Amino acid sequence: MTPPESFKALVREIAGELDVAAKEIHLRPMKRKWASCSSRGRLTFNTELLAEPRKRQVEVILHELLHQKYPNHGKMFSLMMRTYADAFGKSEG
Repeated sequence: MTPPESFKALVREIAGELDVAAKEIHLRPMKRKWASCSSRGRLTFNTELLAEPRKRQVEVILHELLHQKYPNHGKMFSLMMRTYADAFGKSEG
């Protein structure tokens, strides 16, 4: 189980790498999704994500942070998601 502050530090680290703002980072129980984001930089993550493997956490964090630059799931979003997921995956192993 990842401690909440460690998870938030990971979010801030990835946000810095992507050059996006993570103005607010919240953790709370969510019934239907892993996370959500607002156009103002508020990120909310499901507390259940803390029990997931780091790889899954990184995928969800990337997904939400990339929405700060690409608000839909278009081609550019998908390309950036694959690119950064590969880059962060390589840095962990």
